Amino acid sequence: MAVHDSLIDDLETAIRSGGAEWRAETLRRITDLFVTGAEVYTEDHVEVFDDVIGRLAAEIEIKARAKLASRLAEIANAPPKVVKSLASDDHAEIAGPVLARSARLGETELVDTAKTKGQQHLLAISRRDALSETVTDVLVTRGDPHVVRSVSENNGARFSEAGFDVLVNRSAGDDVLAEHVGTRNDIPRHHFLKLIANASNAVRDKLAAAHPEAAEDIKQVLAEVVGTIRAEAATAGAATAAAAATAAAAPTTSTRFDAAKQSVAARIRSGSLGEAELYGYAKAGKLEEATVAFSVMCGVPIEVVEAAMREERTDMVLILARTAGLQPSTLKAILLLRTSNRGIPELDLERALKSFERLNADAARKVVRFYRARNN
Repeated sequence: MAVHDSLIDDLETAIRSGGAEWRAETLRRITDLFVTGAEVYTEDHVEVFDDVIGRLAAEIEIKARAKLASRLAEIANAPPKVVKSLASDDHAEIAGPVLARSARLGETELVDTAKTKGQQHLLAISRRDALSETVTDVLVTRGDPHVVRSVSENNGARFSEAGFDVLVNRSAGDDVLAEHVGTRNDIPRHHFLKLIANASNAVRDKLAAAHPEAAEDIKQVLAEVVGTIRAEAATAGAATAAAAATAAAAPTTSTRFDAAKQSVAARIRSGSLGEAELYGYAKAGKLEEATVAFSVMCGVPIEVVEAAMREERTDMVLILARTAGLQPSTLKAILLLRTSNRGIPELDLERALKSFERLNADAARKVVRFYRARNN
């Protein structure tokens, strides 16, 4: 390849002596030459163009590199090193065209880009004609809602079991995504049923129309959802009644809460009372401050929280925690605090946390609203 080496040497000399306009114009002419004859060029020819175009492309402005990417994206035998260089560019307007369309990019390049680049790069990848499970696993995990919606409606994308699990979980509260995922022909039945259980009524109606063969399954899932909500409401109602009875039988809030009220009130005035502060009180073993802060965040009297903290069962604490929107870590700290004097078996703690995960937030809020209304 002596001629090749000579050409590259001459090109390097020209680049050093030529200006930006000369480089851009030379790149345009050489790219024209490649595009015109791409179908008949051998891999040896492509290798020469790869070196020449790569050398010129490294010295041009963003706009020109973006134009180059757009021209090479559709060509199956485009110079591979140039394409990979364009695909790894931090500027999405340069990387986007080849990430979305170039056949020169393999799974390795796509996965590496999806793991390291920004959301616009991921969005471009999500639009490719075909995507493997390995690539989509990264997209559904790292992608923002725009990326996940895009890849979920891409019929050329394939998803692993784990990928579908992520899609279904991310569909909760996102009707657009839920509809995209639920109307896929390749969604496994168990994932479809889980999606139906968490979907809105509007999405369920659309999915029922799109999957008439699954009408009975959908009805069964809806019946189970309604039954679960009713059971949760009944259990929660019983727990509320028990806590209210305990609160009624207990003496009024003792003076031991006075200092805690003042401390929490100071937090409220400064605008610094939140879950982090409640977690801090619980972790520090400050029962009175945690009780007062918990009652403020739930919007219920201190007596109710105090009674719930004394109860052997954890039901009311879970309901209040779900109503306040607490994280499991904060709930765990509260559960450990309320039982610090008598201890709590590890198994019971794990069981309580699992029950919290299953507890429907709407059902919990209904119970608290019922209690407030009854006691106003």
